[in-house]
Amino acid sequence: MARSPLADQDLYPPFEGFPRQGIQFLTKLKKNNNRPWFQKHKAEYEENVRFPMQCLIASLSQQMAGVAPEFSFDPKRSIFRIYRDVRFSNNKAPYKTNIAASFELRGKKGPTENPGFYLGIEPGEIFVGGGVYMPTGPQLKAIRTSVAEHPQDFLEIVENRAFKKRFGEIMGEKLQKAPLGYPRDHPMIHYLRYKQWFIGVEWGHTECFSPKFVDRVADVLTDALPFIRWLLRASA
Repeated sequence: MARSPLADQDLYPPFEGFPRQGIQFLTKLKKNNNRPWFQKHKAEYEENVRFPMQCLIASLSQQMAGVAPEFSFDPKRSIFRIYRDVRFSNNKAPYKTNIAASFELRGKKGPTENPGFYLGIEPGEIFVGGGVYMPTGPQLKAIRTSVAEHPQDFLEIVENRAFKKRFGEIMGEKLQKAPLGYPRDHPMIHYLRYKQWFIGVEWGHTECFSPKFVDRVADVLTDALPFIRWLLRASA
């Protein structure tokens, strides 16, 4: 009988803090971003970077199960590969120098990016949040249409006092001018000019050393949930 996702989480002990050795490894990787060095130290990556991240996700899954049950927090599948795709990049360094994960709708896979949550840890910085980083043309058009035609639904989320205290503004690039089809004096033009739709918080990397880090991450994702759910409806 196949093991359930919850049973798989039993393979991971409770998160007790990201080890300092993990940050140290990523710092060294920045200076030695080549295959021979990584292969020699791969066991360190597995022990001090990948496995602690899996424990964090397993613990996070338990906390978020009753809050956002439609999203998958999978210790095996949520983590991004450490290998960079260098085919179309001038930077030919083969490895990423962070550990990151995305949490999407259960069973929602496709050729385009879907709104979801994101967590990234690297030397000097942690980012926790979510949204859609690179929406396709149709997704972006649908989001703008929703903002323009149902502004109150959107404003109730982004102008909420708790939202503003936690996240401030929506992050991401914006057009210099009004998007095609909208006048520059449109009452929602401030939001219609966004090209990227994501929110989040940034902390120093020392925050992840505490066992309470999982609680802090869960709090941010919970606060981001209304925005993520709105994005899912708007971009569908």
